[in-house]
Amino acid sequence: MIFRQMFDSISCTYTYLIASRRGGEALIIDSVLERVDRYIRLLDELDLKLVKAVDTHVHADHITGMGALRDRTRCINVMGEQSGVDVVSMRVSDGDTIDIEGLSLKVIYTPGHTDDSYCFYLGDRVFTGDTLFIRGTGRTDFQHGSAKTQYESIFNKLLTLPDETLVYPGHDYKGDTVSTIAEEREYNPRLQVSSAEEYAKIMDNLNLANPKMMDVAVPANLKIGLSQEEIAAKGWGIDCGEAMGLVGKPEVALIDLRDESERDRHGVIPGSLHAPYGDLDKNVGAGGLLHELAAATGKRLVFYCAYGERSAMAVQTAQDQGITNCCHISGGLDAWKKTGGPLGG
Repeated sequence: MIFRQMFDSISCTYTYLIASRRGGEALIIDSVLERVDRYIRLLDELDLKLVKAVDTHVHADHITGMGALRDRTRCINVMGEQSGVDVVSMRVSDGDTIDIEGLSLKVIYTPGHTDDSYCFYLGDRVFTGDTLFIRGTGRTDFQHGSAKTQYESIFNKLLTLPDETLVYPGHDYKGDTVSTIAEEREYNPRLQVSSAEEYAKIMDNLNLANPKMMDVAVPANLKIGLSQEEIAAKGWGIDCGEAMGLVGKPEVALIDLRDESERDRHGVIPGSLHAPYGDLDKNVGAGGLLHELAAATGKRLVFYCAYGERSAMAVQTAQDQGITNCCHISGGLDAWKKTGGPLGG
C-alpha cells in the first residue's frame, strides 16, 4: 500500500494520500486548497490516478482542496450525508464503504465536533478527522457540535476498534503524527472520564477562540459544487421531466455512473447500463464500451449519477472523444427522486 501523511503548517492539518499500488487509483482525505499543487505533483511522481477526494467534515480552519482537485483531476468529491455542502459527487453514511482499486474504507459516523463529522477505518488504521486527536479531542462549541454526542462517538465507536489500530488525526498542534487506540484510551487526558456528563463539563469549559479562518473557510467550504449551468447551456443537460420520457425508448441508453454501493442503497433508473465513473476514460475512448455502443447503434447516451457532478464531467469527456449524441440528467438521481421518477433495484 502507498500511504503518505502530509502537513499544512498554517492550519496544522494532516492530509492523507492512499493507494493500493504504484500506478493505481488513489484517494485523498482532508485536502487543503493551498497544497493542491503539491498533491498533484506527488500523484504524478507516484503515477497515481486520483479518483476520490474525501473530507471528514466541513472545515472551519482551512479551505478544502476538494473543488480544485475535482477541477484538475476529474476526481469525485465524497462527504457524509449530513454535510450542508451545496453539491458533492457522492454522499456516504455510517456503515458504507468508500472504495478504490484494492482498498475499501469503512465509514463511521462520529458526530460531536460537528454534526457532519466522520471517521474512516482502513484495516490497521483509522482516520479520525477532528473527532479524536493525539492526546486530545476536537472542540464541540460550534457548527452544531455536542460534547455528549462526541463522547458517544469516541467511547462507543472509536474506542471499540482493536487496541493496535493506528490513529491518524486531522490535526496536530504539538508535532505528533500517529498514535493508537490503546494509547489514547490510556493516556488521552480528555478520555479519563467516567461519563458523558463529566466529558461535557471538560469540553464546555475550554473557552477557545474561534478559528482565525472560520468566517472565510466555512462559507467557502459550503460552496464547492460544480456548476452544471455551463453543460446545460451547451444543450447537454436535460431535466428529469424530459428524462422520464426517454425511459424505455430503444434509441436511448441510460448510463449509471455511480459505484455499486450507491446503486444498492439508492436504486437505479429502470433499464440503466452500469458504467462506473472510474472507468469513464476507458469506456468513452476509442474501442471502449460506450464509444462502441454509440458508434454501432447510434443510441443517445444519457448519463446520470447521484447529484449531477459526475455526469456533467462525463458528458464533457464523451464530447471530447467524439461522442456527440449524449447528455446528462441535471441534478442526478437526487433530482429524479424528488420529481417522482421510477426506480428499480
